[in-house]
Amino acid sequence: MNAYATLREIQHDLFRGTITCEDLVRHHLSVIKQHAHLNAFLSVYETDALAQAATIDQKISSGNAGKLAGLIVGLKDVLSYKGHPLQASSEILNGFTAQYNATAVQRLLDEDAIIIGRQNCDEFGMGSSNENSAFGAVKNGANPDRVPGGSSGGSAVAVQMGMCRISLGSDTGGSVRQPAAFCGIIGLKPTYSRISRYGLVAYASSFDCIGILGITTEDVARVLEVIAGVDAYDSTVSTQPVPKFSDELQSASEKKYRIAYIRETVESDGLQREIKDALQHKLNRLTQEGHTIEALDFPLLEYSLPTYYILATAEASSNLSRYDGVRYGHRSINTTDLDSLYKKSRTEAFGKEVQRRILLGTFVLSASYYDAYYTRAQKVRQLIRQRMLEIFSQYDFILLPTAPTTAFELGANTTDPLQMYLADLYSVVANVSGIPGISVPCGEDNLGLPIGLQVLAGDFQESALLKFSDLLLKLD
Repeated sequence: MNAYATLREIQHDLFRGTITCEDLVRHHLSVIKQHAHLNAFLSVYETDALAQAATIDQKISSGNAGKLAGLIVGLKDVLSYKGHPLQASSEILNGFTAQYNATAVQRLLDEDAIIIGRQNCDEFGMGSSNENSAFGAVKNGANPDRVPGGSSGGSAVAVQMGMCRISLGSDTGGSVRQPAAFCGIIGLKPTYSRISRYGLVAYASSFDCIGILGITTEDVARVLEVIAGVDAYDSTVSTQPVPKFSDELQSASEKKYRIAYIRETVESDGLQREIKDALQHKLNRLTQEGHTIEALDFPLLEYSLPTYYILATAEASSNLSRYDGVRYGHRSINTTDLDSLYKKSRTEAFGKEVQRRILLGTFVLSASYYDAYYTRAQKVRQLIRQRMLEIFSQYDFILLPTAPTTAFELGANTTDPLQMYLADLYSVVANVSGIPGISVPCGEDNLGLPIGLQVLAGDFQESALLKFSDLLLKLD
């Protein structure tokens, strides 16, 4: 099958009758089987996908196909797809079947996207390497001895290796952007509230965002304009109008941007040399193109990581209390009363990282430490948010690394949680402040591992963010 650059090219051939949706599904199914050793998919919906394809082929013949006809999509195992398994890659939800469609999933289906399967991830989205899954680690397609990043590692690898064209993941502290960087693809985290969270398994509700992983900004833009927007099922979703992102991406622009980079990131000893060089090269090229580049100090950056982990674990402690072994999922058989049912079911079925975060969150919410940790972290979060708003009143974008290193070896950080958490050092600031961010591929290091650079923008500036990312990708 042709190596199509964009969905637009696929649809060109679909509408001419050169290929069919069934051809596309069978192709992606064969790629999934070819790369099964990477452990990206937990379930492959072969029968359902082929049935969807046949229906959409008929719609194409009759001229009433949806906007995303021919788009093959994978779903991170935290998104509800009615009648299909939903486990958040955890034993605690063993055997659970989704009872309804997430709003984002429903909107994809309404526009004739084809859901091909459920993708592996860190348990409940808690991790930076996709090694915390109850179903085993996902392996990076660029080097199977390396992690793919997390928590949306399976989603990133699926796009990286052509198992699907788009994946929907979730980004709570960088879980779309960091694996996108490690796998050499595009990963968009929109503004908090841009996309409805209805049907997304909750980790930390004030941070969680559904994100999009893809190969091209055009495909990402087309998906975003379909799944974003007001939803009666989510009272936190924004009422901001949803632009035609793909049209705006194609419109000509000679605008010269004001771009900031954070001095602390470039001068950090913890930043891998090749990533620093890639960032500097892009900054130099942007300068040559006539854009304004300025360094700024952002001392609050170092507080974004502890602020995130205090608040996110506190919210996780609350959100995950619903998994008690009573109504659904895993229930321990070694129980004597209701109290032991709770304790044993949760101890047996939650992984070590999830247990660690629940315990940490419960600690910071306890009466003795609530003000010292939780309340103070909320205040710091507001300071970071205010500083970001100030920056974006002067600059169009911030350009910084997505992660301090390229993909590390499997098992390298599993015994050192702090080292693992540092993988989120540059990504959590977008979640803490609620702004949109995107990771775009930017070459490789000396071991051939992908490098990703991150662009941040002001609230609801996804259109500008995608346009600038497209410009960045075209700069050699």
